[in-house]
Amino acid sequence: MAHPTQLGFQDAASPVMEELLHFHDHALMIVFLISTLVLYIIIAMVSTKLTNMYILDSQEIEIVWTILPAVILILIALPSLRILYLMDEINDPHLTIKAMGHQWYWSYEYTDYGDLGFDSYMVPTQDLVPGQFRLLEADHRMVVPMESPIRILVSAEDVLHSWAVPSLGVKMDAVPGRLNQTAFIASRPGVFYGQCSEICGANHSFMPIVVEAVPLVHFENWSTLMLEDA
Repeated sequence: MAHPTQLGFQDAASPVMEELLHFHDHALMIVFLISTLVLYIIIAMVSTKLTNMYILDSQEIEIVWTILPAVILILIALPSLRILYLMDEINDPHLTIKAMGHQWYWSYEYTDYGDLGFDSYMVPTQDLVPGQFRLLEADHRMVVPMESPIRILVSAEDVLHSWAVPSLGVKMDAVPGRLNQTAFIASRPGVFYGQCSEICGANHSFMPIVVEAVPLVHFENWSTLMLEDA
């Protein structure tokens, strides 16, 4: 969960998000070094009155500043492509959940469990209890087993939406008439919050996403109770 004055990302709750955090730190360090070098060169050029013919016209330095940026781009591109392929890989998911975006709430269908499905609305401010977050809490959470590959099928009934949970490293557009898919593995138990990340209308900021990761035994008990209540 993000907190005020936080500068970095939320703590990773999935292997993919951990990789994204490592790549962010890797790229940020490269940007920092480049910015430092450029700042030093600017200060040096402004503050010194000395010139040198070998610096003004040098084949060697031109070769360096042509090859060096190419090497830096390769150092950024290779890890980025690796993570892109990891995010697209869906190997033998243990559970498939269909998330449908509506104006303005989410509905979830656990297709592996027959008729298990429910709508998830935002809890109004006046109904919140101590410990719940305003504009982020939902009346029905999407419960998933931890340490299990989960496939999410995302679509929409009316307009464009986007199903996004930052701490899980998941963000997928919900397009009417199109079925997109993404996957994640919750590496630890907890409650993870997200919101629709597409400007979908007047109540765009009032359709939160709440994912609760629990041990497999607790998930089976929850699904049994939900099927009995249906």
